[in-house]
Amino acid sequence: MDKKPSAVKEATIERELVRRVEALGGVCEKVMCAGKRGFFDRLVILPADQWGRGPRIIFAELKRPKRGRISPHQQSYHEQYRTLGVDVVIIRNPADIDRLLAAP
Repeated sequence: MDKKPSAVKEATIERELVRRVEALGGVCEKVMCAGKRGFFDRLVILPADQWGRGPRIIFAELKRPKRGRISPHQQSYHEQYRTLGVDVVIIRNPADIDRLLAAP
């Protein structure tokens, strides 16, 4: 009997993000903001790199690789924070984590 491959869950991507950020000496805090529906999932803080750039502070939204949608509430927060000059990323897969951690 053939089984369908299970879909990657948001929690799997989230665990990978936390593991990789912590391996670099950063922190990846779970964000819970009372009364703010659709707020970011994680606050990522990366230390300064070997060239003295940083630290970096990033708000991360985690979604399933397929069918993970950004709600209107989330879109509003993303726009508001980007307007303020804050880094906002959407993480759907390990390649997104690679891009985040490679960015200057």
